[in-house]
Amino acid sequence: MAFRLFLALSVMLFLTACEAGKQMPKLSNKKLCADSECSHPILIAQALQDYYPGDCRFIPIRQGQLVYVYAMLKDRGNLFWAGSVQNTYYGEQEARIGHFPSSVVEETHALMPATTEVKTTNWDFYCN
Repeated sequence: MAFRLFLALSVMLFLTACEAGKQMPKLSNKKLCADSECSHPILIAQALQDYYPGDCRFIPIRQGQLVYVYAMLKDRGNLFWAGSVQNTYYGEQEARIGHFPSSVVEETHALMPATTEVKTTNWDFYCN
C-alpha cells in the first residue's frame, strides 16, 4: 500500500513538473524591436501602477519600478510590450523578462527606435 501511494505521488509530481514548462498561446505574430534579435532595449518606462500577471508569459511589476522595453507586440494595437524589471540593487530577485500591458507604464527615456519587424516564435511565449 505504501509503495502504491509513493508511486502515485511520484507520477503526480512528474506530471506537474512536465506542465511547468509548456507552450502558451501566442499574443502576437509580430513584434517591433531595435534589432533582429530584440537584444537592445528600445526604451525605459516607469510603472504607473502595480501589475499582477495572470500567467507565466507576463511579469509582475510594482508601481514606480523601471522597466526596460525590448519589444512591442504588433498585432493587437500595441497592447503588450516585452521587457525586464529588476528589484533594487540589493534585492534578492534577479531581473525577470516577460510581457506586460503597455498601459501600466509610461515612457521615461527613448533609447533606440523600434523599426525592425520580427516574427514571434513559440519560445516568445514559452513558460518555464
